[in-house]
Amino acid sequence: MAAAKKAVLGPLVGAVDQGTSSTRFLVFNSKTAELLSHHQVEIKQEFPREGWVEQDPKEILHSVYECIEKTCEKLGQLNIDISNIKAIGVSNQRETTVVWDKLTGEPLYNAVVWLDLRTQSTVESLSKRIPGNNNFVKSKTGLPLSTYFSAVKLRWLLDNVRKVQKAVEEDRALFGTVDSWLIWSLTGGASGGVHCTDVTNASRTMLFNIHSLEWDKELCEFFEIPMKILPNVRSSSEIYGLMKAGALEGVPISGCLGDQSAALVGQMCFQDGQAKNTYGTGCFLLCNTGRKCVFSEHGLLTTVAYKLGRDKPVYYALEGSVAIAGAVIRWLRDNLGIIKTSEEIEKLAKEVGTSYGCYFVPAFSGLYAPYWEPSARGIICGLTQFTNKCHIAFAALEAVCFQTREILDAMNRDCGIPLSHLQVDGGMTNNKILMQLQADILYIPVVKPSMPETTALGAAMAAGAAEGVGVWSLEPEDLSAVTMERFEPQINAEESEIRYSTWKKAVMKSMGWVTTQSSESGMP
Repeated sequence: MAAAKKAVLGPLVGAVDQGTSSTRFLVFNSKTAELLSHHQVEIKQEFPREGWVEQDPKEILHSVYECIEKTCEKLGQLNIDISNIKAIGVSNQRETTVVWDKLTGEPLYNAVVWLDLRTQSTVESLSKRIPGNNNFVKSKTGLPLSTYFSAVKLRWLLDNVRKVQKAVEEDRALFGTVDSWLIWSLTGGASGGVHCTDVTNASRTMLFNIHSLEWDKELCEFFEIPMKILPNVRSSSEIYGLMKAGALEGVPISGCLGDQSAALVGQMCFQDGQAKNTYGTGCFLLCNTGRKCVFSEHGLLTTVAYKLGRDKPVYYALEGSVAIAGAVIRWLRDNLGIIKTSEEIEKLAKEVGTSYGCYFVPAFSGLYAPYWEPSARGIICGLTQFTNKCHIAFAALEAVCFQTREILDAMNRDCGIPLSHLQVDGGMTNNKILMQLQADILYIPVVKPSMPETTALGAAMAAGAAEGVGVWSLEPEDLSAVTMERFEPQINAEESEIRYSTWKKAVMKSMGWVTTQSSESGMP
């Protein structure tokens, strides 16, 4: 079997998929888009204080090396020659902020994760300085001022961490999102590493002008960020540098996309109006708006979707971001201990088949789209003596679906053309109960590719299609047809509406729990 398999393999492309809860390395056949092998490592999240979320940048980097080595070993066992790997793409959790020393290669502080809320007071004091009639931050970046984006995290590090301040003064500091940290480290680090990012990740920092596609002097002055620490901005598909160590030394890194843009590409949403929803730690619905920026009237973000080559046009997307999706399952596992593995939630939910009037609003990091309400906190309501852990498990899954419905409603209002079906991907889509619930609550079919690793696939496509690599064609006629699984709505619309309006009542009750004073604090 192995020998027969060996004969048909064309050039291969690897993809690093560095997410919030895990790192993966996956290898695809560039001619068929078939996934040949992969390895995954869970990443620790640290919560040093309430509302703070950090990760160790070195642990993230080691996990990437470990996933690459283990995947290469697995390919060897399948008799697949790793010298066939012609390029590597990188896809990453976005907005998470790293500052490191360019002389030693050491991080100067933990990575401040996108979910982190410590910058709430920074956001409040900055918003007082934006004139009401001219929100230049929003018009240049497409983003509301929020704890979510990198600029305020970087501002906090510059204000509170002496090691970071000192490194900036001595011209030793480099800033980057996770893609930049990885590409710099993988291409040599302190010995000649390439300090770059791509347009999709840059568009999530709040320092990047999404119209001119460059760092914006006025924004950097507003956030008081020194421009010299920022990475060079490149397209999402070009050779950035070569791997300098490990089993794939010498292979070009030639694709880079923030994870949500990568999933949009991996789902082949290249047409204006095509949309996908990814169910990861959070939930992210992106709709391709083509070569024009569409500004939302309903709480969505305008963001760069992709730019697949130095001379290729830039495409934009509208995005609805939900902070907590898969993270609620992890919370039921790690904090409450009502499940031992994430997979068990499906069993519990199946046992009852209803939340029995229990509603769960997992606003652990405030509410993102469409509310942008940092004062919200998680609540479980509608409890009775009858409620048990199965109902709570069901309510948690339902919460993910209701949150998606809220952003889909906003997107339909902004785009004017309601989506006829929803393309989905991400780890949670393996949960059949969740997918059926999602179809019922949206009242449109939910369509899932049989290979759910679309984020990694998108990064691999960008890397394989890069100039100088050229092993992956992005021409519509060459893209391999993907087999899909469909979930059709099965409940009546009226019941769906009643549940949805009760959920909205619960959302209103989750707001206004926190004032800045109660969550504020300086350095650990």
